[in-house]
Amino acid sequence: MEQHKAVVRRIIEELWSQGDLALLDTLVAEELVNHPTLVGLPPGRAGFRQLITLMRTAFPDLRLSIDRLLAEDDRVVARVIAEGTHAGAVGGVPPSGHAARWSAIHIYRLEDGQVVERWGEAHLVDLLQQLGQLPPLGTDGAEPEQRTGA
Repeated sequence: MEQHKAVVRRIIEELWSQGDLALLDTLVAEELVNHPTLVGLPPGRAGFRQLITLMRTAFPDLRLSIDRLLAEDDRVVARVIAEGTHAGAVGGVPPSGHAARWSAIHIYRLEDGQVVERWGEAHLVDLLQQLGQLPPLGTDGAEPEQRTGA
C-alpha cells in the first residue's frame, strides 16, 4: 500500500502540480479508465494527458496539495486542495485572472505500479463562484439592497 501511495503522491505532486507529463508513461497505464469521462477527451492515458494539460493551461500556476492520502488493497484515495490563477479558458469559462482554491477527491486503482483506473470529483460550485460564474449559495446573485427591496 505504501508503494501505491508513493505512485499517487508523484501523480499529484509531479504531474498535476509541476506538469511533468513525461511521468505519464511510467505512472499511468496506456488503457487507463478515467471517471467521469469528459466529453471531447480520448480514452486512456492520452485523455488523462489532455485533462492535465487543459487544467494547467487554464491555471498555469496550478498546485495541488495533499490533505489526506488513504490506501486499502489496490486503491488510493487522495483529498487534495487545488490552487491556481485562472489565466486561460476552461469549460467555456473565459479567463478571469482570479485566484481560486477548491477541493477535490481522487480515487486511483493501481496494478503493477501503475494507475489503471481513476475517479475524480471536484468542488466545482466553489470554483465557479470564485471565477465569478455563480453567485454565492443562498443568494440570487443580486446585491443585498436589491434582495431586500431597499
